[in-house]
Amino acid sequence: MDWLEFALAGLAFLSTHLIPANPRIKGLLVATLGRAGYGIAFGLLALGLLYWLIGAAARAPYVELWPQEVWMRWVTNLVMPVVILISSYAIAAPNPFAFEGRSTGFDPARPGIVGITRQPFLWALVLWAAAHLLVNGDLAHGILFGVFLVFSLIGMRAMEKRLIRRIGAAEFGRLAAHTSLIPFAAVLSGRWRPQGHPSLLRLGIAVFAWAAVFHLHELVIGLSPAP
Repeated sequence: MDWLEFALAGLAFLSTHLIPANPRIKGLLVATLGRAGYGIAFGLLALGLLYWLIGAAARAPYVELWPQEVWMRWVTNLVMPVVILISSYAIAAPNPFAFEGRSTGFDPARPGIVGITRQPFLWALVLWAAAHLLVNGDLAHGILFGVFLVFSLIGMRAMEKRLIRRIGAAEFGRLAAHTSLIPFAAVLSGRWRPQGHPSLLRLGIAVFAWAAVFHLHELVIGLSPAP
């Protein structure tokens, strides 16, 4: 029964993420709820189902794949501030390439975080999934975080191909001239140089979010993240 719950939770979570990929359904919901209402409703739904999925993985029969070591916890604790920092600068930033970004206000000559990577939030998910896969060496969590890792990597290319089909290769090339999919590739190749300074507000949000996640992890998830 516990495996069945895990399977149902995973299916429900993945099914809801077909909504942003379907322009017709997403358009209908945005027209009904408004863009802000859609974003809030989808975010709450996704968080609720993710909470169920993580809980279902914890309740699934324990099948060890590798033992947990203290150094694994240190790795996860060092990676998570990076994940939260990237997410803070990615969500609602001008970014026509990613689902978490705003389609308006993007300047190809001054791409901001998009100059580091066109898919910052998905790369944050890759880091989150890899770090939690390392520290959770049982079958259920291996499936959970492994699927997140693979789908995040596949999703990057899928989203870019879909955007190219929608706006054309020439327009995509113009928008992406000073960016890269691989993190920091545009910087290392000299196609982009950081300009200005990062938003202090977003930095403050990241610090607050990290502190909240660290201190509430045991209350919400049931396990302390401390090494």
